[in-house]
Amino acid sequence: MPNITIYSTDWCPYCRSAKAFFDQRGLAYQELDLTDDDAGRVALVARTGRTSVPQIFIGEHHVGGYDDLRALDRAGGLKPLLEKAAQG
Repeated sequence: MPNITIYSTDWCPYCRSAKAFFDQRGLAYQELDLTDDDAGRVALVARTGRTSVPQIFIGEHHVGGYDDLRALDRAGGLKPLLEKAAQG
């Protein structure tokens, strides 16, 4: 199973969509909820240079947000990335 991480907040509709995307495909993910986590937000900016959520990682690969995830999937790049991450 690939290592998927989603930085999110509880009020973000794109975060809910990203989680639903993975849920519908039966893919487990780790959610890092930044709703009340200022230190987590600082860590997110340090890791990505971005302040918006969701921010999605597959393995160590930074996918970006929900729109980036969907674009990657439409372009055929998501499956190979998931397979690579599952191999470790």
